[in-house]
Amino acid sequence: MGSNSEIATLGGGCFWCLEAVFEQMLGVESVASGYCGGARENPSYAAVCEGHTGDAEVVRITFDSSQCSYREILEVFFAIHDPTTRNRQGNDLGSQYRSVIFHHSSEQQSVAASLIAALDQAGLWSGPIVTELLPAPPFFAAEDYHQQYFRRSPDQGYCQFVVSPKLAKFRKEFASRLKASR
Repeated sequence: MGSNSEIATLGGGCFWCLEAVFEQMLGVESVASGYCGGARENPSYAAVCEGHTGDAEVVRITFDSSQCSYREILEVFFAIHDPTTRNRQGNDLGSQYRSVIFHHSSEQQSVAASLIAALDQAGLWSGPIVTELLPAPPFFAAEDYHQQYFRRSPDQGYCQFVVSPKLAKFRKEFASRLKASR
């Protein structure tokens, strides 16, 4: 990590969606899919999906704060998922799909709380934001086959019907924050 590197840990439904978007964002150095917030060390995907661990599917984003701010990361996060549904994103149902921000500092906590309050006041959604704001617990990387899933499997059904639209929305609404084409 460079001197301007920061970490953001976010859960907003399936980690494949968040990973696909954030790996294309200017200033993002790396994105890893994983699990946070549960009671087990190194939980498996099966255990998380069964709801036995209390973990959320999350991404751990390492970003260069001289190229994008934590607030900009969160602005994208709130634009690409529904922060008003508890334990659900679309057809994905369960506490592992909850909307959660795991902050890594008091500054991140303050930025997130301020943005949540501003977004709630703006009334962008029909209901209040239910995104949890919690101190970052240990992060456990998901199994290898989950990493860079969309990039490796863009034609898979879930990717076509769920991930692709979120990626298209990001590219349209945040065109100025896209990395140069690879």
